[in-house]
Amino acid sequence: MNTKLSKRVERLQESETLKMAKLARQLIGEGKDIINLSIGEPDFDTPEHIKEAAIKAINDNITHYPPVAGFTELREVIADKYNKEFDCEYDFNHVIVSSGAKQSISNAILSILDEGDEVIVPSPYWVSYPEMVKLSGAKMVVIKGGLENNYKITPQQLEDAITDKTRMFLFSSPSNPSGGVYCTSELEELAKVFRKFPNIIIVADEIYDHINYIGGPCSFAMIRDLKERMVIINGVSKGFAMTGWRIGYMVAPLWLTSACNKLQGQLTSGPSTISQMAAFTALSTDLTPTHKMRDEFKKRRDIVVEMFNKIPGVKTNTPDGAFYSLVDVSHFFGKSHGKHNINNSNDIAMYLLEDGNVSVVTGTAFGVAECIRISFAISENNLRRAIERIGKSLGKLN
Repeated sequence: MNTKLSKRVERLQESETLKMAKLARQLIGEGKDIINLSIGEPDFDTPEHIKEAAIKAINDNITHYPPVAGFTELREVIADKYNKEFDCEYDFNHVIVSSGAKQSISNAILSILDEGDEVIVPSPYWVSYPEMVKLSGAKMVVIKGGLENNYKITPQQLEDAITDKTRMFLFSSPSNPSGGVYCTSELEELAKVFRKFPNIIIVADEIYDHINYIGGPCSFAMIRDLKERMVIINGVSKGFAMTGWRIGYMVAPLWLTSACNKLQGQLTSGPSTISQMAAFTALSTDLTPTHKMRDEFKKRRDIVVEMFNKIPGVKTNTPDGAFYSLVDVSHFFGKSHGKHNINNSNDIAMYLLEDGNVSVVTGTAFGVAECIRISFAISENNLRRAIERIGKSLGKLN
């Protein structure tokens, strides 16, 4: 039997975040006291009123095939969100609901990009962007954002990276992994560059939009004159503690939603009917649970910054959103302890897992090889314990 796999699958790398989370769960299952800072999901349960909506959907027999693009009422609520917040003029035809924001991003990439196209991606970036671009046959062009600018790029960096092959700009704000947020004035400055290059499609991954500590929504949707080449990606996973419900969506021009509807119809069809009804309730009712969750994450953010700033040799940013922080550990490269020789952030991640019983993710996976990423979507007590362990383990290196 020929068991040879396709070249496209063989080229793909396993997600580092999922790999570390899997390893942490395995060690916990073996009885080890591992504190997991690698997982990227809220440590809160889905609010009761959202769960009740799903139960009602089951009892009402909303269990048959949905439309490929999602239920019209859910798409209308999503369009209305952007119309109200940013004075847009979307209707439900501008919305495609998918099985998670990851599928929404994939739909956009596979519908737009061809072999030889270039995609500009600021670093640090989400771990799946390179592999998604790779599947399309396009080339990813990376622009590095520095700690001094909270890991965000400048308009000049963007303009310098554009070539006649540039077809897409793909980024996240609030950012996974840095927590950086492009505020309104920064988005306006980037828009000035895009206006010079009318063939570039902007894909803004805004899945963490509700977890924003600087006040007021910051979305590319507010740049209304770029509407015909702007794709907004969002979903309910992070802002409503609904990671397992698998509902994401895109808001995009009609020429793209039509293409994505065709693509999704062949690959997965519409997402779960029960999850869609839960998402409808999440997006159309009281946001108090979401705001409480955001405020709790902000408290933890402050703990992270305070505690890491006290550890000699590390540097960290102050995240403006999401629930991640990047910790620059390059000071420890070239050092060792026992059997552990530290040459890069991969080595640091494994060292902290084995010596400190703390699971983190190497920054290499996010395009910031000098860093590790930690998630503070964990209880305050465990967060403090984890950072204390990290500090103790790093202190052993010499």
